[in-house]
Amino acid sequence: MAAARGFGVAYKLDEATLVKLKASGMDVEEASGQQHHMLPVPAVFLIGGTKCLIEFEYVNPDYRVRLSSDLLLAAVRSLFK
Repeated sequence: MAAARGFGVAYKLDEATLVKLKASGMDVEEASGQQHHMLPVPAVFLIGGTKCLIEFEYVNPDYRVRLSSDLLLAAVRSLFK
């Protein structure tokens, strides 16, 4: 979670959501081994260059929507021209 927080893609679950998840069989504390009640937002970062800057990022809070492999490959190829 330290990396997720550092990249600004972590969020804290509220109590109502924790209760709802636990009722549906997902114990966030048990799954993570932590009590911070945080989850990462799905994200992809490509870091490059001599200054190690983020050259590409894809962040979508809807975990069901993922970055397409075509877009990721195009981003990688553009970095290594």
